[in-house]
Amino acid sequence: MGGAEAASRRAVEAVWRIESARLIAALSRRLGDLGAAEDLAQEALVAALERWPVDGIPANPGAWLMTTARHRGLDQLRRRQMQARKHDALAAEAAATPATAPDLDTALDAPMADDLLRLVFVACHPVLSPEARTALTLRLLGGLTTAEIARAFMAREATIAQRIVRAKRTLSEARVPFEVPAAADLPARLGSVLQVVYLIFNEGYAATSGDDWMRPELCEDALRLGRILAGLMPDSAEVHGLLALMELHQSRSRARVGPNGEAVLLADQDRGRWDRVLLHRGLAALARAEALARPLGPYTLQAAISACHARAPTAAATDWPRIVALYDALVSLTGSPVVELNRAVAVSRAFGAAEGLALVDDLAASGALEGYALLPAVRGDLLSALGRADEARRAFEQAAALTDNTREREVMLRRARG
Repeated sequence: MGGAEAASRRAVEAVWRIESARLIAALSRRLGDLGAAEDLAQEALVAALERWPVDGIPANPGAWLMTTARHRGLDQLRRRQMQARKHDALAAEAAATPATAPDLDTALDAPMADDLLRLVFVACHPVLSPEARTALTLRLLGGLTTAEIARAFMAREATIAQRIVRAKRTLSEARVPFEVPAAADLPARLGSVLQVVYLIFNEGYAATSGDDWMRPELCEDALRLGRILAGLMPDSAEVHGLLALMELHQSRSRARVGPNGEAVLLADQDRGRWDRVLLHRGLAALARAEALARPLGPYTLQAAISACHARAPTAAATDWPRIVALYDALVSLTGSPVVELNRAVAVSRAFGAAEGLALVDDLAASGALEGYALLPAVRGDLLSALGRADEARRAFEQAAALTDNTREREVMLRRARG
């Protein structure tokens, strides 16, 4: 592939990342069939890869892709003699839009936000497993290829492809409507959407397996999805809370990795390397979330905890008592043992390692976090602070044995060596 051709292909792929979600969303609304909509969008992408290197990227690439997909859809409908209603709808739109130099901005602006919001709720529908929701969301809203999703989650490409196919089949068989949920159903359904976006971000921010501490591309995809959601649902406190949480975490990303790719823990980070733009964006999103709802929801509470770290000029200056209070509220909302473990860390910083260790030991005795690498890691840290070196070493070795991430294992083994 020549340099010019490769550059053209990269440009097409960049446009696809931006436009694909809107294209699939608009086609899904018109066709009422997510699978057919994605197929037509892919055909439009193939056409762009063929034509744009020759003709140049059009002034309005999104409109070009939409028009091409519509015409391809019309051809298929004619060949297959599909329902007259769908045929007439596509035919009318195609006839009203010139095939050359298309300008569909006016026609698409009105429903575009609604279409995207519908697509978000369909891709994250509770009828799908969390793994299927994640793969489908990255495919439809993130514009990632099956191969890219597989690489991101270190899975076989065939596995991801099957997961996506099954997800679309499940949505079709369940007759999931292409619509925003009714007001009464919205909170529960929104929770599923936010869970998927945060799962994507977390896998990028602290990879569960592999050789890399972080997978920045997944963080960027999740942030982009979060910003889309904030634009589509400007009055939802938890949408802004999640966006704030991700922006604040991402502001620390450069400081989390050392020169050789090694993990750098929060207390050891050079705060001068934190991204001030992302930090300010996160604090602004948090202020928006706090202004929209009281009491605070779980994502907003987590963002408020992250903001305590962001506002501290040094690790020693962190307002740990406030963080404990925020974790108290979060535990009462979620009942999550992972949150309880994080609260134990905050208690140890605010009131002493012995108090934190007592909480961690209670958690260990409950069995709720059996097999979770961070439980012995936290325990090792607290034992070390109390001067119980041998017990700390054994705890760090246990943590190293439980993690599948190479960089995290290196941190644990380094701590075990003292």
